[in-house]
Amino acid sequence: MLFDFQVNGFAGIDFQSDDLGLNDLQQAVRALHRHRTTAILLTLITDRVDALCRKLERLEALRSRDPVIAGTIRGYHLEGPWISVEKGYHGAHPPHLASLPDLADYRRLRDAAGGNLRLITLAPELEGADELIAAATRDGLRIGLGHTNAPEAAIDGAIRAGATLATHLGNAVPSELPRHDNIIQRLLARDELVACLIPDGIHLPPFVLRNFHRAKPQERVFFTTDCMAAAGARPGTYTIGPVTVEVGDDGVVHLPGDSRFAGSSLTMDRAVDNITNWLGLAPEEAVRLCSSGPASHFGINL
Repeated sequence: MLFDFQVNGFAGIDFQSDDLGLNDLQQAVRALHRHRTTAILLTLITDRVDALCRKLERLEALRSRDPVIAGTIRGYHLEGPWISVEKGYHGAHPPHLASLPDLADYRRLRDAAGGNLRLITLAPELEGADELIAAATRDGLRIGLGHTNAPEAAIDGAIRAGATLATHLGNAVPSELPRHDNIIQRLLARDELVACLIPDGIHLPPFVLRNFHRAKPQERVFFTTDCMAAAGARPGTYTIGPVTVEVGDDGVVHLPGDSRFAGSSLTMDRAVDNITNWLGLAPEEAVRLCSSGPASHFGINL
């Protein structure tokens, strides 16, 4: 069975919703299981800390009411609020809701999640990032670098503090970058960081996926969907938090009238097929890279 560590929603259900209910999560979990995904990190995107705490407390209360939900949602991935607000790097995240890393805020979020935070994605160039990374690492969390334009010195500091991942590498960047010295090349070159890649053929065209995969040592690539409510659902209009997005027949999730992506509609079973076909991996290896490989990094037994 498959494990996905970046799931913003599924089967028409937006996990960012303040009105998320038990029936909603049950619907999403049933659909995830139909796509062979039996364990996830439920992902919350940038919001005010108070709002994120309320969402985590609601989710913990819902998990406690259904063992199937609890067995599927193995923890939480906070993607923000500690991200870059530099144009092009915040992606579809609302930049006015971003904030600087703060240890007191981190501890509030950790406690609201009932100790079930597993992953935080942040921009290491922000003031206070290294202190937060070190504290979260001591608590057993993993840290991904993403929505960032960090210089090499900031990446060095984040790795020393405990960062181990590069979140959706190649995405949440401007469409035009300096030819050589850019955040994709800086992160791709760091063998200390596992590259997390979205194999939908949209976030990374297949030839880019092949290049990134070849550039990393064995065992230093994981795959995720970064999916949102449109995954396992029909084309249409959906939300991801306060953001309304459109999904066409091509499966592309984008802001209305804007080319920026806002998550994907990829399912994990399709991700396995894609990396098998595009990377020439044996099916059992493709499954491992979408299941036990990343799960073990988070201390999760499948």
